[in-house]
Amino acid sequence: MNYKLSTTIMTDQIMQQAAAAFPVYRSQSAEAKANFLESIAAQIEALGDALIQTAMAESHLPEARLLGERGRTANQLRLFAGLVREGSWVEAVIDSAIPDRIPARPDLRKMLSPLGPVVVFGASNFPLAFSTAGGDTASALAAGCTVVIKGHPGHPKTSALVFSAIQSAIQLCGMPEHTVQHVEGTDFALGKALVQHPATKAVGFTGSFVGGMALVDYARERKQPIPVFAEMGSVNPVVLLPELLATQPEALAKQLAASFTLGMGQFCTKPGLILAQDSEALDNFLKTIGHEVPGLPTMPMLHAGIHAAYEKKLHEAVVQPGLGVLGKTEKETTGIEPTATVALVDGDTFLANPLLHEEIFGPYALVVKCQSKAQLAQILEQLEGQLTLTFMATEADALANVDLVELGQALAGRVIFNGVPTGVEVVASMQHGGPYPATTDSRFTSVGSDGIKRWARPICFQNYPAPLLPLELQNENPLGIWRLVDGSFTK
Repeated sequence: MNYKLSTTIMTDQIMQQAAAAFPVYRSQSAEAKANFLESIAAQIEALGDALIQTAMAESHLPEARLLGERGRTANQLRLFAGLVREGSWVEAVIDSAIPDRIPARPDLRKMLSPLGPVVVFGASNFPLAFSTAGGDTASALAAGCTVVIKGHPGHPKTSALVFSAIQSAIQLCGMPEHTVQHVEGTDFALGKALVQHPATKAVGFTGSFVGGMALVDYARERKQPIPVFAEMGSVNPVVLLPELLATQPEALAKQLAASFTLGMGQFCTKPGLILAQDSEALDNFLKTIGHEVPGLPTMPMLHAGIHAAYEKKLHEAVVQPGLGVLGKTEKETTGIEPTATVALVDGDTFLANPLLHEEIFGPYALVVKCQSKAQLAQILEQLEGQLTLTFMATEADALANVDLVELGQALAGRVIFNGVPTGVEVVASMQHGGPYPATTDSRFTSVGSDGIKRWARPICFQNYPAPLLPLELQNENPLGIWRLVDGSFTK
């Protein structure tokens, strides 16, 4: 069902329905779950142009971007379908009994098992790929969990359309009616009630630090705390190392200007901080990026709230002592079009002013001119956890700055060489998460195959009656999955 709520009156009913549907849904075969995920993808695609036009009207995003996002949404549903069908994601382990050992070893078997009903909060900046049928919903369903979606108020019609596709898939595949439910409403108490309901077993969120931590606090207040997997943003530092900067200052400037203004900077992986040592090459870089930004095209931001927050934080930043604007949008902006801005500050000023370390969600980037490599390292050490860290470097640069590269590994979930961070592949090797405050748990990812592990927990079965064992742990391995049996991986 799709519920439009301004209060929490129906929250208990919704979560009870999710809890009742859970044992029925989790017991479906891997093939049935995979078919269900593939059916959702097909039903979303079948919405055709109506979905794209609706999303364009609500989000102000261009058609090409939304077509790509719809493709990503369908592809990640199919990715998880393949993962479920193959089956090895459950990490089945068997350690056979050794009765003759002193002391005797019992028969021990372990695998991942779904947590239960998951509450997913739709994101504002990805109305398809991180919202109603986005990565959180897809991975939770793949794990065997039922899902209650809190639609984002920034694109309610888009969310409702996508949910209609999920409902069609539920009917076509014969899944329990309340496998997925959709809730609309702007009352903050509604989100709190969903998180704090006893039937809720985990929460997925993509958005602001304030929003994510509010959900964490709600979860901590429960009698039984639950995990909140919140992806909350990042300044995504870019480090320009000397040799590459000396040979490509103009190209790097144009590449980064295009990246931090892409989609009006409304990506959690937008490069918002650029670090480099003082040099003539850096001066050339600064001159180019300062000239590049004013001429870049602008477009409306996602909604008025995001625009107002961006302009407020931008103003707070540019009036800070020691900060100078290198370039900004020259044409007069109207409505909710932002002022794209690139600014410059020296390393001492940056280190002394924590406000400059904060993310500004929108088309803004800050270049920090460092006095030395030591100061650049000091800045990296002072920064909080990040989703990404990028090095623009030659191989010689990298080998000469291994210490900086190792700092990057400690700082971020994804370390990039010679590419912009705005582009997150939905594959098994992707890590979209990082040390706090980028995410609430750096051990997990919200993008890619391993996202499924957020919604499952390990269960050990000791001396369990063979007929009652899950198929994944039975001796015959009827599903033919990879398992770790007595220390060796085998099918």
